[in-house]
Amino acid sequence: MAGWVWRTAIAAAAMIAAGVASAQPFPTKSVHILVPYPPGGGVDVLTRTLADVVSKAWGQSIVVENRPGAGGVIASQTIATSAGDGYTLIMVASGHATNPFLYPKLPYDTFKDFSPISLLASSPNVLLVRADSPFKSVGDVIAAVKAKPGSLTYAHAGNGTSTHLAGELLNNLAKIDLSAIPYKGGMPAINDLLGGQIPMSFNNGPESIGQLQAGTVRALAVTTASRAPFLPDVASMSETVPGYDTEVWWGLLGPGGMPADLVTKISRDFVAALNTESVKERLGKLGAIPIGSTPDKFDAKIHADYDKWGPIIKAAGMKAE
Repeated sequence: MAGWVWRTAIAAAAMIAAGVASAQPFPTKSVHILVPYPPGGGVDVLTRTLADVVSKAWGQSIVVENRPGAGGVIASQTIATSAGDGYTLIMVASGHATNPFLYPKLPYDTFKDFSPISLLASSPNVLLVRADSPFKSVGDVIAAVKAKPGSLTYAHAGNGTSTHLAGELLNNLAKIDLSAIPYKGGMPAINDLLGGQIPMSFNNGPESIGQLQAGTVRALAVTTASRAPFLPDVASMSETVPGYDTEVWWGLLGPGGMPADLVTKISRDFVAALNTESVKERLGKLGAIPIGSTPDKFDAKIHADYDKWGPIIKAAGMKAE
């Protein structure tokens, strides 16, 4: 009996300590947010835009660190092994949900080792060609590939990313054979597109919009079922390929086991920043659509994408480069 009482006392003390720890003011020092992709991409732009607003509200700096590599696995492993005190977070893209199918031995559990905070924004991907490309529409691309299977390639941000899945979905629904060329991020892909090393590229909205405005590239289609508000004159892929619909999303995660009240606070503060007029205007110009979900809804989204894309990735035989 004495042993049971002692164990109960220890457990109660631990619970009280955790409650006190989670009730401490936050933040009292700099917060670090890891971006698992190179600077200039959609994840990076969204993170820095929100960090600027939230840091002012918190009265503490938010340090954004780019740690690209292995489709986000390197940065995600850092988060998975970090303390769940809210001072180290990560902004992930849709690929977080699909990495388990690409990396058979991930150094973390996609669900157990992370605390979903908020699904913050989404964007259609965009099929881009150079401004001087002979392709004027998705129909032109499909016709060219069918006339000479395997003759065309497209760039994407890495195996299993939303831009890769966008190309594979086009192959699947249009019954064509575009060859995929992986890059270490969206901006390197655009650079090679501009340099003429690749004839076309799938990129997310924030990566694409600046080049489109500069007139260096042309958009053939957006990948969502409907046209995008920021590119109203660009056709949706579904106008040529019925049933086509995909997007990229971005969300904030923390290490697993974060106190619920801390998760709620961080989620609330980032959603509040997302809903400021300056941020909405900035994201709208970048081609990102604000969402700002609860932690539970973000968790559900990750699970839904895991279930949706897993069979497609397996059928295509996709593996991490």
